[in-house]
Order: sequence, then structure tokens, then C-alpha cells
Amino acid sequence: MRNSKPLVGITYDLREAWLAMGYSEDETAEFDRVDTIESIAATLNALGYEADPIGNVRQLAQRLVNGDRWDIVFNICEGMHGLGREAQAPALLDAYEIPHVFSDSLVCALTLHKGMTKDVVRAAGVATPDYVVVNEPADIAGINLPFPLFAKPVAEGTGKGVSRLSKIESRSQLDKVCRSLLRTYKQPVLVERFLPGREFTVGIIGTGRKAKVLAVLEIILLPQADADVYSYRNKENCEELVRYQLLPQGELWREIESLCLRSWRALGCRDAGRMDVRLDDSGQVNFIEVNPLAGIHPEHSDLPIMASLAKVSYKELIRRIMKSAMSRVAAAGVRKQEARAA
Repeated sequence: MRNSKPLVGITYDLREAWLAMGYSEDETAEFDRVDTIESIAATLNALGYEADPIGNVRQLAQRLVNGDRWDIVFNICEGMHGLGREAQAPALLDAYEIPHVFSDSLVCALTLHKGMTKDVVRAAGVATPDYVVVNEPADIAGINLPFPLFAKPVAEGTGKGVSRLSKIESRSQLDKVCRSLLRTYKQPVLVERFLPGREFTVGIIGTGRKAKVLAVLEIILLPQADADVYSYRNKENCEELVRYQLLPQGELWREIESLCLRSWRALGCRDAGRMDVRLDDSGQVNFIEVNPLAGIHPEHSDLPIMASLAKVSYKELIRRIMKSAMSRVAAAGVRKQEARAA
């Protein structure tokens, strides 16, 4: 007989497991370390839940076929294949009517595509740098944006495909970088106007009108870092190459808060995540991208880093995330009961 603690499954992609299957360091860059999963499980247990590590989407599918069920699933599964890879675990859980923490399959599919995400936030009146999506080499010649530009894969995270070469100063460099990214990542390339101002990453907790900004963290690149870009190298070696500094509350903080919450709500993101913003040459805040499945390693990931700097412990961060998810699920259950009774 099961105890009264809510059973919380944890879905994730373990980096060492995919490496053992023959995938490369670059292909697995977004995936989680063992100590991340151990930290999440230990924290959930300490908060009064019963944590059950599941694994990746294939392991989730097998567990579901075997008849396993959970009260809720803490989903940080990034997926390996396809532009909708982050949506696979949420969609599978939806099919079995199992609620899950963080954004749903629609949001995860949409926000992985940086171009479509910018379409949505721009339609909502949010400032974002002008951009073009390059689907094939023939599209490069038609780009008519002023230099400098910035290029990155349209559906990657953790700085994959972003290097010191991503800031583009000439048409010949644009052609070379876009062709290289198309060939390497087998997906479209987002090319946008490069913004020269300060860069921030913003932590958000909650859903809809209940969403609040946890902290605004400025990313300051040190002299030995790749200049001007928050590259894969800079992220992987952040302890030596990056200084993180909380932005104090004030006018700029409020401008960033307003833009991020408008974007978060327009996209339909849930429970917790991160949003990247940058200032243009006039000092206006611009949306860059959103991560609805933000890294959650207690010491290495941006969201826990900013929480710690804001005097919010890792346990408290997970508690707030679970509170958002559990209250959202409870409200959905009430609405379902009311609809059946009507």
C-alpha cells in the first residue's frame, strides 16, 4: 500500500546515458548530470513528496506501458530528436492524463523554435530585434538586415552553435556561418540584428497572472571570455569566464520585469523558467529568447544561481515551483468537476 505522500515522477535526459549510446559532447550539451537528478529527488523528498526518477521519454513510455502512474511529473526532459523534442514528454503525459510541472507540449514546441517564439512576442507588442529564419542556403542572399548580425541554430539551447563567430560583421562571414550551422545542426538558422547593450537573464516563477520575476541577473563577460556573446564556451566555463550580478530594483528592473511578464503570459509559459533580454543601442529592453525548461543544477544553472544570489535557497526554489504546479493542477481539477456537473 502506497503512503500518503504525493508521488512525483522525474523525467530527464541523463547526459552520461546518451554519451554511452555514442552521441557526442555537443549533441548532449543540454542534458543533465547525475547530481542534478539526485538534488531534485532529495529536495522533493525533503519537501514531503515521494520522488521517483523515471528517465528519458523512451523510459517514460516503457513505464507507462508497464502501468506505472504518478500524481505529478517533474519534467525537465529535453529530448534528442526533432524540432518538437521538448514537447515529447509533456505530450505523452497528457495522453495518459498525468499532470506535469512546467510548460505544456504546445509551449515547449513553440518556444524551442526561436523564430516562431519571436513571431508571437512581437505580435503581443514586445520589442525584439529584427530577424530572419534561414531554412536553406538560398535564403542567405535575401537577408537585408544591417550589420552587425547574430546567428544561431533556431532550436538549440545551452549556447549550442553559439561562438565568437556568431557575431557577424560582413556578408561573406554571414554566408560562411549560416552554411556551417545549417550543415552541423540540420535545422534552420536564426539571424537577428546584434544588440550591443547589457545582457540579462531573468528568472520567473508562476503561471499567468500569478507569475512573478524572481530575479534579474546581469551577465558580465570577463576579459578572457568570448567577447560580446554568451557562447557555449562561456557557459560551460562560467566560473572562470563570467561574472553574474543581480540587478537592483529600479527603473531598468521594472522595464525588464514588464517585458518579461508580458512575454511569459503571451507565450503561455507555466511554473518556472528563464528569459533572456538585451538592451539595444538606445537602452531599450528587447526580448531575446525564453527557456521554459530552464537548467536546475543547484550550483551551475542560471535559475538556481540567481535564486541563491537573491537569498532564495534551492529548497525554497523547488517549493515555489511545486506550489505553482500543484495549485494549477488543483484548479484544473475543480474546473473539470464543475464541467461534469453542469
